[in-house]
Amino acid sequence: MKIGDLSVQAGMPVETIRFYEREGLLPVPARTAGNYRIYDAQHVERLAFIRHCRSLDMALDEIRVLLALKEAPNESCEAVNQVLDEHIEHVAQRIRELKALQKQLVALRSQCAQARDVAHCGILEGLGKGSLTTQKHAHGHMSPTHGRRC
Repeated sequence: MKIGDLSVQAGMPVETIRFYEREGLLPVPARTAGNYRIYDAQHVERLAFIRHCRSLDMALDEIRVLLALKEAPNESCEAVNQVLDEHIEHVAQRIRELKALQKQLVALRSQCAQARDVAHCGILEGLGKGSLTTQKHAHGHMSPTHGRRC
């Protein structure tokens, strides 16, 4: 099948398929005499696997590792467990960060308990005075941390 057909069967845009090819997640397809890429059922299956991993918010590097392990069916699945354990911890860390963010937003929201004119908005004042600071975490996301209250 051509890439358009693969796109329909896999339920993802052509650009995404090409991206996964460039990233090495999808094997390079054979080509016709006219230089068209030809895909098969294995490509559809692999894209379904990648799509499911992405729906679990796995990073491309994690997916690469899992795909490599999938290619070695006689190996121990301990490495698969390790990838998942690390991902579970990453998700737990993000949940902790989101809970901290929620607390900060609730505290910020409480600075403007009643409607006033914008010139006297406690939320805008708090944001302007740096009541929230950001810190870059190991996984590369910027997340708010508690700063001084004004």
